[in-house]
Amino acid sequence: MSINDGLQFILYVAILIGITPPLGRFMARVFDGEKTRLHKPLGWLETLVYRLSGIAPKEEMDWKSYAWAFMIFHLVGFFVLLVLQMVQAGLPLNPQNLPNVSWHSALNTAVSFITNTNWQGYSGEVTMSYLTQMLGLAVQNFLSAACGIVVAIALTRGIARRSSSTIGNFWVDLTRCIVYILLPISVVYTLFLVSQGVVQTLSSYVDVVTLEGVKQSIPLGPAASQVAIKMLGTNGGGFFNANAAHPFENPTPLANFVQILSIFSIGAALTYTYGVMTKNRRHGWVIFGTMLAVFVGLTLLSLVSEYAKNPVFGLPGIMEGKEARFGVFNSVFFSTITTSASCGAVNAMHASLSPLSGGVAMLNMMLGEIIFGGVGAGLYGMLLFVLLTVFIAGLMVGRTPEYLGKKIEAKEMTMVIIAILAPCATILLGTGISAVLPAALASLGNKGPHGFSEILYAFTSAAANNGSAFAGLNANTVYYNLMLALAMLLGRFAIIVPVFAIAGSLAQKKYSPPSAGTFETDTGLFALLLVSVILIVGALTFLPGLSLGPIVEHLMMIKGQTF
Repeated sequence: MSINDGLQFILYVAILIGITPPLGRFMARVFDGEKTRLHKPLGWLETLVYRLSGIAPKEEMDWKSYAWAFMIFHLVGFFVLLVLQMVQAGLPLNPQNLPNVSWHSALNTAVSFITNTNWQGYSGEVTMSYLTQMLGLAVQNFLSAACGIVVAIALTRGIARRSSSTIGNFWVDLTRCIVYILLPISVVYTLFLVSQGVVQTLSSYVDVVTLEGVKQSIPLGPAASQVAIKMLGTNGGGFFNANAAHPFENPTPLANFVQILSIFSIGAALTYTYGVMTKNRRHGWVIFGTMLAVFVGLTLLSLVSEYAKNPVFGLPGIMEGKEARFGVFNSVFFSTITTSASCGAVNAMHASLSPLSGGVAMLNMMLGEIIFGGVGAGLYGMLLFVLLTVFIAGLMVGRTPEYLGKKIEAKEMTMVIIAILAPCATILLGTGISAVLPAALASLGNKGPHGFSEILYAFTSAAANNGSAFAGLNANTVYYNLMLALAMLLGRFAIIVPVFAIAGSLAQKKYSPPSAGTFETDTGLFALLLVSVILIVGALTFLPGLSLGPIVEHLMMIKGQTF
């Protein structure tokens, strides 16, 4: 790794820390209903949405009503996107006359995009029409990202409020998130991407003749507007099959840097939003610091592994599977950011990473979207571990656990355990079943531990709502489209519904003033204990699976054997 690579790493962290307070403070004002500078130019749009949809912005919901609104909204979105794909051949804005999408691929894609996973078993440029990309996929990028954010805000209100039966209004939170946060940033972001060379057009594909005399079709499309929100909203689905390795999606080193910065931006800022809304900014910074510490540690492990001398080829920093424009560092750095943030966009092929680097990418997702994570999902995922840590600390000193003045009791802990274990069970069961079924094994591109890693990565990516792929696995089959769709649903809703229940339960509790026996949650000691709980849970749950895949592959690579 060069000095320039190290400086880029430091610059990235410094900018991320710098933008967290202003963006976090702004989001807190938006969700608290306060006026911002954007209310004057965009307030009419918020009001229009309320009038057209019949929303009463001053009415609030209890957690059950909030959860039902959330689920119904996703159900409608699923059917709209499913139908749009299956009839796209007869709709306009299809200059390449692409056929309808198969039912199982359409179902998988509809589930994928409503759950903010954006797993893709297809090539976008030869499967989805412009209308499907814009009206279906890009719209869901906004909606699914906003839904993740509002879940975190609902949980924040539940923790901050005292003796309250409500946690906000889902429709109001959703509208404000899109109108004042996602939409304006995406517009500016899109213009920046266009300036860097990302395509944004409705023109048909261009046919050219190469220097070898071969005819080649150059795909085009309205890509910039979708790339902006897929990165900002940690969606990750590529407009083109090569995703962020495609020069029309990620053309320059500057575009690459801004894209990876935007992946973390909202997730990081939400920790400050949390501190503002709970009136404990120091605790918000502890959460941010914990996320950053885990991210930096795992990123350094991945970089060390990738830059180590490969015993098979006798060279360090192998370029196979990496984009020549960005090099080894930016490929590995992108891989750890996108898997930490539950984004799924890639600028290199993760199957070509060294075994341990590929294992780190998997571990980032296995830890439960808590390293900044998907927008919103990172915060509420981390708060689940915070509650677990507080509960363990309370048991250690023989006191009823308390968190920010709220007693943590059996009801809350039951929901915490369900939310933490549901994706774990989904990953392990899905991988175990697929490792023995002929229909699943037929899709493997490699044998041995690398082939096992392909399956393990696929279910990890689906259950973590990440969407990146290990490549080599042919996932566009009836079996994998259905199995991974189920994993995506469980990975999203089996966490969010318990989170809503926790929010409702905590909102009703009275405030208990801190005492001499209260375990402080805004100290370095708490951060250290929180990191320990995260790593212990992750290690105990997934070490056997990682041992059968990337760890044993690394050990066999040392002996000179590859797969």
